Amino acid sequence: QVSLHVYVDLLIKMPREIIHVSVGQCGNQIGAVFWDHVLKEHNIKEDGFFNMHENLQYEDFFKLDKIHVYFQEATEYTDKYVPRTIMLDLEPGVIDKVRNSNIGSLFHPDFILTRASGAGNNWAKGHY
Repeated sequence: QVSLHVYVDLLIKMPREIIHVSVGQCGNQIGAVFWDHVLKEHNIKEDGFFNMHENLQYEDFFKLDKIHVYFQEATEYTDKYVPRTIMLDLEPGVIDKVRNSNIGSLFHPDFILTRASGAGNNWAKGHY
């Protein structure tokens, strides 16, 4: 039997970060929509900074409370948030569309992995 305080200690010490992994055409398209919604939910602009608009309410600052679950702070800027995500695809077309979209500059280029050509509906080419 494990006591209750062991579970509580584990919950307190567990990391609260999520790494989002998008794979393939569908995964990366859904991932782009997902990050667009997360930006709006946490009041983050498309450049990665918190939206300090003139109608800012006291409650809006609570949106930063759990920001580190999905984002990490960029090392070169203070208060700039970068999504904690990895994007993978054999064909670079969809990822290029995401990178050229309005939220494309938000993603760290080291966590975007593509190949020069896709599997081309050939299972063996994608497998090997």
